[in-house]
Amino acid sequence: MSRYTARGHSDTDYQILASIATTLKSSYVREGVDDPWSSSPFGWIRHLPPATKGSIGVQLVAGWCAAKGFDVVNAGDSEADKVIAGLRVEVKFSLRWENGTYLFQQIRDQRFDYGICLGVSPLEAYVWVIPKSVLLQRATPQHTGRGGRDTFWIRVNSHDPQPWLAEFGGPLSKAFEVLKNAKRK
Repeated sequence: MSRYTARGHSDTDYQILASIATTLKSSYVREGVDDPWSSSPFGWIRHLPPATKGSIGVQLVAGWCAAKGFDVVNAGDSEADKVIAGLRVEVKFSLRWENGTYLFQQIRDQRFDYGICLGVSPLEAYVWVIPKSVLLQRATPQHTGRGGRDTFWIRVNSHDPQPWLAEFGGPLSKAFEVLKNAKRK
């Protein structure tokens, strides 16, 4: 009969499973030198649930905007994430996918002036400050099922963004200028 630990599993059986898991890990998890996220200040975000990532994205944008001198307050309702420099904004956040793209999801026709899309790579970040009308016009329906035309997404290639995005930001310094010159709708 196997000897069980206080955690309820056999020392020997546990060791066998742990050894197999360690062997399999390299097939599923990229760590160390091959993983550019391992040394990134944003790497810890990768393994969090989507809603938590979205909340962190809002906090990153709000913190960056505040550090750049913009007034940042809560929107006071669920139709926008923040009010930045008097503009109601909806923040969308994406870590760069392995194929080099950002995917900004769950875009809805709500009461906001601009969508701020923050895309983070291991060692770089991009921001687009897009008027709501343009954002909704350029977005693709996210759910195509029964009546599923209320959420949209935008995919952006991090190395070759669509030309229409150029006027709305890209590098952080350009996004800052766009936000500084944005007009309230």
